[in-house]
Amino acid sequence: MIQNVEFRYEGGRSGVLLIHGLTGTPTEMRLLGKGLNRAGYSVYGMQLAGHCGDVDDLLKTGWEDWYASVEAAAEKYRHEVDHLFVAGLSMGAVLALKLAAERPEWVKGVGVYGATFRYDGWAIPWFGKFSFLLPMLHKLGIGKHRMVHEEEPYGIRDERLRAQISGAMLSGDSAAAGLPGNPWPSLAEMYNMAAVVKRELPKVTAPCLIAHATEDDIASIENAYLVQRSVSGPVETLWLKDSYHMITVDRERRLLTDRSAEFFRQIAATYEPAARAAA
Repeated sequence: MIQNVEFRYEGGRSGVLLIHGLTGTPTEMRLLGKGLNRAGYSVYGMQLAGHCGDVDDLLKTGWEDWYASVEAAAEKYRHEVDHLFVAGLSMGAVLALKLAAERPEWVKGVGVYGATFRYDGWAIPWFGKFSFLLPMLHKLGIGKHRMVHEEEPYGIRDERLRAQISGAMLSGDSAAAGLPGNPWPSLAEMYNMAAVVKRELPKVTAPCLIAHATEDDIASIENAYLVQRSVSGPVETLWLKDSYHMITVDRERRLLTDRSAEFFRQIAATYEPAARAAA
């Protein structure tokens, strides 16, 4: 049974829509959300379609369902705030970029955190680096019931936090910590989506804050460079040197929160004169 673990924090008239990653949960965005809320933002931590249940729940959905849930959340939330910002972690960053490409009139700025177009970090086993072949295998009906299991360090450099999160994940509490692995069909869906979004990146005109761990164990910095050189809008880059993939919860989460809050504040300020004139 899928639990609803979305969260909302009421704040100012600038709102941030937060998007978690594949097999993840809104919980991985909660600390960032609380920090942004303390900085004066309204925050909506949405839940992707098919997530926070079991593997079968996830397998009933594909990337188009995940994106549709993002667009539906943005459509609802943009009417509640003056300025809509969107930020995502891992696959959530790819979904955030797709929203900015598809709905440029909605999105004022994008937080691109640990963007994952392919799993090529240092902790990915050698065979995992061939996961780009999964869409072809999926099309052939191969590996329907196979899963790539999460392994140490689980995207987290902080050892105490890693123990807490891995314990929750391995206990089967998917609403708190996500699934303990990625089903092959879902990975294939993610790669199919990544191919689409790569082609759409030049359509992203909103300013982007690209934050990536220099020692990302899941997605190498090549993923960040891809965004940096492909989007059309202005780019600011934050390299995090004391974190792994899960930068929204790892050691430098406060730095990420502070930089995000300031980045969004500067963009919102450029709209204030027009907003006052309209009023």
